[in-house]
Amino acid sequence: MNPIQKITIYDLAKELNTSASTVSRALQNHPRISEKMKKAVQELAEKRNYHPDPVAHHLRTGKGSVIGVIVPRIDRHFFASVIGGIESVAHAAGYGVLVSQSNERWEDEKSIVKTMIAKKIDGLAVSLASETTDYKHFDSIISRGVPVVFFDRVPLTQKSSCVKIDNRSAAYDAVMHLVEQGCRRIVHLSGPQAISVYKDRQEGYEQALSDSGIKVDSSLIFENSITLVTGEAAGKEILNMTQLPDAIFSAGDYSAMGVMHVLKRNGIRIPEDVAIVGFANEPFDSFVDPPLTSVDQMNKKMGEAVAEVLLKEMAYDPENRIWENRILEPKLIIRESSLKKDNLLKKDS
Repeated sequence: MNPIQKITIYDLAKELNTSASTVSRALQNHPRISEKMKKAVQELAEKRNYHPDPVAHHLRTGKGSVIGVIVPRIDRHFFASVIGGIESVAHAAGYGVLVSQSNERWEDEKSIVKTMIAKKIDGLAVSLASETTDYKHFDSIISRGVPVVFFDRVPLTQKSSCVKIDNRSAAYDAVMHLVEQGCRRIVHLSGPQAISVYKDRQEGYEQALSDSGIKVDSSLIFENSITLVTGEAAGKEILNMTQLPDAIFSAGDYSAMGVMHVLKRNGIRIPEDVAIVGFANEPFDSFVDPPLTSVDQMNKKMGEAVAEVLLKEMAYDPENRIWENRILEPKLIIRESSLKKDNLLKKDS
């Protein structure tokens, strides 16, 4: 075989004594192809340095071997890591990834969906914008047979497969950790309740208090406080309280940072006076003073799971697809910001 000749699926099929359609399906991880055949095809494709021709695929199928991804913001570590996880699995399966951000705007999200349809993507992964409460714009792409997998921020009413962490359980564990430190008056910096992740985190917060015999006090819940600026605003309000809280559980790390800065500037000791727990396990959490306790959302693992679910659905005809709810278990990363003095001493000993 000429080493400069471009390898095709017909060449692979001839060597394996099978059909080109079988090779094509094996490369797409089709469920009707045996694992033995898939392995043989993949190994030979790698050995012969075979790469799919996206133009030929597009002309043949009307699709472009591309997965679309819509996120609220690309500049967040969480979403960047999730995209990395999606890309690692998608690229290994021969798919490119087209990423776009909604900038938290519903109108932009709708416009991006139309663009994705025009690009003839094979599948779509979506994390909803903060403004999105109406999901009808996704009907147009789902009705075309394109599988859609929502992740992290998913619709409150299910429209297709979803991948997320157990936000309710994660929040519950975070608040119980604060209760175990002796905290009783715990503030919650919450996110928009129209977004599923923030609704679940607030419910976890409330359940932990209830199970600990602590009455839920609505005056200790600061709604829509998930940014650095709104965290700082919450900090100023907390300073004006007649009785300071002994702990704060934030639905995001940026607002946790904001409130921490304000309290520290005003002489409040963290964690001796007020313990703080965030959510997201951002890279900066280990470098602030004191290091911030936070929930790890399993970013890359979530991205890999999103791509796996999407590729699985793409292998089936629309009428044979079964929606999947994949729930990942998060982990509370405990650092000094939430450990009261006695527990800090125990940790150091």
